[in-house]
Amino acid sequence: MAIFIQQQQRQNKRHKTKSIGSPDPMDAFLGLYDNGSDSDDDDWISQFELADPLASNNNQQKNLPPEPQSGNIEYKLKLVNPSEQRIQHLVTQMKWRLREGQGEAIYEIGVGDDGFLHGLSRSDMDASLDTLSNMARRLGASVTILRRRSLEATDNEVMKDLSVAEVLVRKVPDDQRSIDLRVAVLGNVEVGKSTLIGVLTQGQLDNGRGLARLNMFRHKHEFQTGRTSSVSHDILGFDSSGQIVNYEQATTAEEICDNCSKLLTFIDLAGHQKYLRTTIRGLTSYSPHYVMLIVSGTSGVVGTTREHLGLALALEVPFFIVITKQDVTRPQVLADTIQHLETHLKGPGCNKVPFRIETEDDVITAGAASLSETTVPIFVVSSVTGRGLNLLTKFLHLLPPGWGALEREKMEQEPVEFQIYETFCLPQVGTVLGGLLTQGVLTENMNLLLGPLEDGSFHPVQVQSIQRHKSSCRIVRAGQSASLALNIELPNIRKGMILADPHLKPQATLYFQATIVVLFHSTSIHKGFQTTVHIGSIQQTAVLEGIMAAKHIVTNDTASVLFRFLQHPEFIRTGSRLLFRTGSTQGIGKITQVFPIEIDSCAEK
Repeated sequence: MAIFIQQQQRQNKRHKTKSIGSPDPMDAFLGLYDNGSDSDDDDWISQFELADPLASNNNQQKNLPPEPQSGNIEYKLKLVNPSEQRIQHLVTQMKWRLREGQGEAIYEIGVGDDGFLHGLSRSDMDASLDTLSNMARRLGASVTILRRRSLEATDNEVMKDLSVAEVLVRKVPDDQRSIDLRVAVLGNVEVGKSTLIGVLTQGQLDNGRGLARLNMFRHKHEFQTGRTSSVSHDILGFDSSGQIVNYEQATTAEEICDNCSKLLTFIDLAGHQKYLRTTIRGLTSYSPHYVMLIVSGTSGVVGTTREHLGLALALEVPFFIVITKQDVTRPQVLADTIQHLETHLKGPGCNKVPFRIETEDDVITAGAASLSETTVPIFVVSSVTGRGLNLLTKFLHLLPPGWGALEREKMEQEPVEFQIYETFCLPQVGTVLGGLLTQGVLTENMNLLLGPLEDGSFHPVQVQSIQRHKSSCRIVRAGQSASLALNIELPNIRKGMILADPHLKPQATLYFQATIVVLFHSTSIHKGFQTTVHIGSIQQTAVLEGIMAAKHIVTNDTASVLFRFLQHPEFIRTGSRLLFRTGSTQGIGKITQVFPIEIDSCAEK
């Protein structure tokens, strides 16, 4: 059930590590360009024979792993007529599990702490579900039965009908309106990315000529060409019972936010090679929790699809795949597309396990394992007929938050750091900055430092007001995106700058050292090489000032190098992920050392 597939995947991963090695994310791209041998199909199929223990109809029931001590998954053998004292203990336990899952918890009813599937009779199961609902009501949480499976057990040679159930408990944290997730949408040009997002968010099927995608376009040339060239956003909500809340049920974004308990923000990125820099910047700046990779059923893995897949691997973002245009794709062509896709996923560069979603049980299993390092769910949909969209939306509803409770608490205790990826100057409002709060807790009227400016300095500012999802709020926590209105207007505010707590004492830098992997270069890279560097929301040309212990580097080489920003200083952190690209040259890396600059020396330059 919820965690069984995770254990199975870890076992599969350990098995693969012994045979072919576990690739580091730094060279995750490399296998995409290697026509290595595929794993045996029979071995791949056997990995899923135990993926859903409750789906088995035979008498040999599969057990779950022992109950995890941490996390948001709880096993309960029976909840029949507990005392008031027991109820209070169970409510406290549920509150802790919800906190671990940032507002979501999974309860396995009829399962012992050791993972054995005991099962319950119909009367005991109904009583246990009633008790669980009572516990949730005391916390203001909602309960949704994800699935209920029958087991067969023999007691004194008398067959009894027993069952186990998997239940989702959800409660939006008190300090926010909804549970928020960001999903970046990648894929080659004209595969139906904007159309699919339009269908999901508007609640209306496409007419086959691109009607649904019009709401996603921002520029005139996008309407004329039908190609996305910028970064656009739209939202999809789910209420406490799992029903969709989109523009078919609501007229404004504020109304969607008010009526949903879980909110997904789709980040629609360009698919054309011409706009790849914009796509990379959007993917690195917005820090999505998941990537939805779109593949056309008619054309398959072509164009930038392989490159976008590599970006998700390099940035270590969990991803799932949606094959579109099922209504106009011949069955044999669709089968070839899926087989080709599975070949890439199972290759040595990815080492992923494809999981074709065909039933609601598959959706629940995939949703529970969506943070797994190995499983990649594959959906087949049509934006014209609507086929497969119900499975996709249910999967989106079950996607868990990206951060754990401990990690989130740790980041919230750090000084405020807000990365800027959008700048606006609005009448009667002034300077408005859109971005992501990477750490800390930000509130109205907070005094922060804005920079680095052209001379490397930071200017004091005050946050006048805050908006999230077009609605006013008073607080933003680490991992959340927001728009901030400042008390003053400053010239030359650019993307890539930060707002920081004065206690952080931020320092700008021109020089930084990084360990890089050259994924592709036609010749060799020498000192003086210039490339576009992407670090979070930063996008700037940098010059290679030196290569440690080597005169040059070529494709597949790993080296420690020294970069210098060409235009102006930036604020970066040690350990940040780095991507660089110029023409056909591409590579990834990690920053190992930063060299802060003196303000006076920077001003002289």
